[in-house]
Amino acid sequence: MLIYDGDCAFCRRWVERIRRWDPGHGIDTVPFQDTARVASFRIPQTDLHAAMHLVLPDGRVFAGAEAAPEILRLLPGKHWLAWGFRVPGVLWIATRVYRWIAKRRHRLSCGSGVCPRGE
Repeated sequence: MLIYDGDCAFCRRWVERIRRWDPGHGIDTVPFQDTARVASFRIPQTDLHAAMHLVLPDGRVFAGAEAAPEILRLLPGKHWLAWGFRVPGVLWIATRVYRWIAKRRHRLSCGSGVCPRGE
């Protein structure tokens, strides 16, 4: 289960891309605003607001940049890209880039520069 910010156009675009890359629907997606569906995972709302979360069937949870290689492993034809995260320093850089984007995601969604949420 991939939990993401359904109010974020930037996030929705990436989720749509993941869905296109996943024709077998191996990754279920749900916005964290669907509180009934995400409640069973017991992830604090503050954490859900801060980053995407991937919950694997075995219960392991990956958040933010740490979820990226796991998502790639689950996508047909993309699993080979996950190896790049094993290169020393790549996850460290990816984490910082993810945090930078996550803090600005609503502004990055605005083509006109005026965000509906005023961020």
